[in-house]
Amino acid sequence: MKLTINQIRKGSVNEPYFFDGQADVTELETMNNDIRKITPVHVTGQVTMHGEEFYVNFHIEGEMTLPCARTLVDVPYPFVIDADEIFSASAYYGKEEEEQEIHPIQGEVLDLTPYIKENILLEIPFRVFADNADSDGAAPSSGKDWEFVSETKEEKSIDPRLKKLESLLNDNQKDK
Repeated sequence: MKLTINQIRKGSVNEPYFFDGQADVTELETMNNDIRKITPVHVTGQVTMHGEEFYVNFHIEGEMTLPCARTLVDVPYPFVIDADEIFSASAYYGKEEEEQEIHPIQGEVLDLTPYIKENILLEIPFRVFADNADSDGAAPSSGKDWEFVSETKEEKSIDPRLKKLESLLNDNQKDK
């Protein structure tokens, strides 16, 4: 999502410049993260100018598909993000601006796409769980030469023929 500086200056004489559009962030699917699929996101916001600085408030809405932490099934995860960024068109951009997280504007175009992607990556939860773990796409519980075994402990049953010996064992434990 790109906005030109002239467009912002013309549209924000006495009030903020408002924008509304779609941003294609499908590149996030190829990065090394848990996002399996992401639809283009809807971005709305406003830009307020103060001298050479541009204060951008934007609202991101979209949906990504993440793997379930238990079964690795695809889980749709809708998200809504509100973010604030500051940009500077000043030629005197230095360490102080960098420390205050003021981003430089290169040329005459303000490109919000990297900051939209960054905020989406920060929004990814540590784990998500599918509502229906028994669905068709769930992880299998058995396969060729293997089977899932539960770790529940079973009570030891004593052979009825040795039941009388058990009483001797119990008597020895009481004596100690």
